[in-house]
Amino acid sequence: MPIDPYIVVLLATVGLAALLPARGTAADVVSGASTAAIAFLFFLYGARLSTREALDGLKHWRLHVTVLVCTFVLFPVFGLAARGLVPVLLTQPLYQGLLFLTLVPSTIQSSIAFTSIARGNVPAAICAGSFSSLVGIVLTPLLAAGLLGGDDVGFSTDSLVKIVLQLLVPFLAGQVLRRWIGGFVTRHKKVLGLVDRGSILLVVYTAFSEGMNQGIWHQVSPLRLAGLLGVEAVLLAVMLALTWYGARALGFGRADRIAIQFAGSKKSLASGLPMASVLFAGHASLAVLPLMLFHQMQLMVCAVIAKRRARDPEVTEEASEEAAGASEEALDAPGGTGAAETEGSAAHPVQGQPQDRVLG
Repeated sequence: MPIDPYIVVLLATVGLAALLPARGTAADVVSGASTAAIAFLFFLYGARLSTREALDGLKHWRLHVTVLVCTFVLFPVFGLAARGLVPVLLTQPLYQGLLFLTLVPSTIQSSIAFTSIARGNVPAAICAGSFSSLVGIVLTPLLAAGLLGGDDVGFSTDSLVKIVLQLLVPFLAGQVLRRWIGGFVTRHKKVLGLVDRGSILLVVYTAFSEGMNQGIWHQVSPLRLAGLLGVEAVLLAVMLALTWYGARALGFGRADRIAIQFAGSKKSLASGLPMASVLFAGHASLAVLPLMLFHQMQLMVCAVIAKRRARDPEVTEEASEEAAGASEEALDAPGGTGAAETEGSAAHPVQGQPQDRVLG
């Protein structure tokens, strides 16, 4: 199974925070930088999303409602059910992190990338991920306050305002300025992709530095981590199955089922990390540990599924028919047979493109 090299860098950042945690003034500087970086990240999300695509996506309201139900209803139900695993497999802090994981919105970038590789409904995946992120900015803190509660979650009107200012306001600003900067963002998306990675690294370093300063790592043992990984593997498998077969039972076509599966089964590290840092404060390191592990797991598994979906018999047959049709048109057209090869090779440009490294 493929391992994203960025995950190695992510784990190295955790190691750096364990060896050289930010303290005092350095901690304040790193925290401010991570907040600014995440705000800029969501500004780019807003600048990348075409307003026309968003409006067109509203036509697929059944698909978006299905994804939202998977993300904010089914996931939390399974998270609450995991309460029975305490203290056999999970400690109370790890369970709270697992439950918080189930409340986080869906990804944007990885949902789009995997849907594209699997030849699914890419515009629907774009809108589903974006709508989920926007809804989650308000709904995730409210769910966390209601389901987690207690002194562990510092939910208040002030915390909600902080999350909105850090995530929603920059996104809307990006939408407003898209007409002027949208072309620049599209042309330099690979370079600006470094902002995505750098933002998450800063937040991870900040959260785990706080954890080291609080001295909470003695609460996690290798056996508990193994139990957490097992629980998350079952959770991911169940959600992948429900989103695929449930979407089929609801009458969605293959392309829409692919978008639902990839958007409805994943959780966003980019959204979850800043929310956890606001809601959990000094305990954010343990709260985001389940999310980090689940994020890597979902990338690895969904990469394999996307490649297999691209090789489905119905897709292969469709590609062959389109290539044959293109060849016939080229033969009939003046200029000979050379155009046929060009047409056939470009029948599905998405499959030939390299897979982007995404974190969502």
